[in-house]
Amino acid sequence: MEVYKGLVNTIETFGSVDGPGVRFVIFLQGCKMRCKYCHNPETWAPKCDEAKEWTPQDMFNYAYRYHFYWGKDMSNGGITVSGGEPLLQIDFVIELFKIAKANGVHTAIDTTGQTFSQDDGYLEKLDKLMEVTDLFIVDLKAFDKDLHRSLTGVDNTNILEFMKYLSKSGKKMWIRRVLVPNLTDGEEDLINTRKFIESLETVEKVEVLPYHTLGLFKWQKLKINYPLDGYRSPTKDEVLRANTLLNTEKYK
Repeated sequence: MEVYKGLVNTIETFGSVDGPGVRFVIFLQGCKMRCKYCHNPETWAPKCDEAKEWTPQDMFNYAYRYHFYWGKDMSNGGITVSGGEPLLQIDFVIELFKIAKANGVHTAIDTTGQTFSQDDGYLEKLDKLMEVTDLFIVDLKAFDKDLHRSLTGVDNTNILEFMKYLSKSGKKMWIRRVLVPNLTDGEEDLINTRKFIESLETVEKVEVLPYHTLGLFKWQKLKINYPLDGYRSPTKDEVLRANTLLNTEKYK
């Protein structure tokens, strides 16, 4: 039996914003998007010196050491795989989550869905992943294709199709939107995003994430030009406006 190894950049043992409850968060290496406000640019490259290979079993064994944080019946937390783009290492995630579900652990994946394809081989693997994934946390950068391309370097057509596929398959979703004043706060795009979200049937939560520069030091360390120099974090009123336009209250 083939053992799929995952290339892991970093690990967070006590995450509180990457799914329900307390999460053991695994940040995988590799991403094809180049989001202008990315707070993990060190995960972009397919490989890096800091990343470490793990087998699914070894990764689970390490994560399970922290299961006491998840409650006596493990109903208050679990394992989240993030990145980078975790779907680039889908075989590893499938095997890791199979082990997790066999041990009663809640599983979540934080993804953009950018790898989605209608190819039969891809869908076969995605279906296997869905069988062992309790929650998909999807980052929807923008609804407008041109805006999305400007923000990330790629089109969002397959990302929207990915979310439709999850909904059709009955998979629970949380949807996130990063709010950058004068960039991702346009009324038309927020309204169109809301309409698209409302067309989906399995969305449990919609979150507005205020833009911040806490990851700026990583760009500087990597000597990458930061494209949002001069942009600011949104005010409380701006966040409230975005929440209203997206109708996030509907999902609370």
